[in-house]
Amino acid sequence: MTLSFTLDPDTDPALRAEITGLWTAASNAGGAVGFVHEVTEEEVWVTAEKQFAGIAPAGPDRLLIAREEETGRLAALLVFESMRFGPMDHWRVLSRVMVHPDLQGRGHGSALLAEAERVAREWGLAGLRLYVRGGLGLESFYARSGYTEVGRVPGTIRVAPGDDRDDVTMWLDLR
Repeated sequence: MTLSFTLDPDTDPALRAEITGLWTAASNAGGAVGFVHEVTEEEVWVTAEKQFAGIAPAGPDRLLIAREEETGRLAALLVFESMRFGPMDHWRVLSRVMVHPDLQGRGHGSALLAEAERVAREWGLAGLRLYVRGGLGLESFYARSGYTEVGRVPGTIRVAPGDDRDDVTMWLDLR
């Protein structure tokens, strides 16, 4: 299925509900998108509202969504987060990078990252940063899209008692 991308969509209540549903599904499928255990939509909603508050036009962050062209279904999304600090305004953090678990393995994640890179280059950004939870193989996924590991803090993400994961920083140089 083909994806269509929208940057800065109107985050009306319907889209917020779709995002919260995708976020819940991704979290409960083991995705490293801010939660380390099974969650309800109500639990995700609390965190999502904070994320929505920073998204343009209200804030400096920008939302990129991907829909399946054939069905209109929300397939994937990410947020370009500003560091909110002038000397770091030439790059962004990509956060909440997620593809609906039902649609994994179709190249949607790679397509989403390619579109994020295209947008970032259009804006004239020098780079994109990602924070990755170790132990899920995500480093190699992002490496295939040109990201390199630039930092690792061992054992700083506690998934469960006795299961601590590394916090990995990855960077895509756009210069």
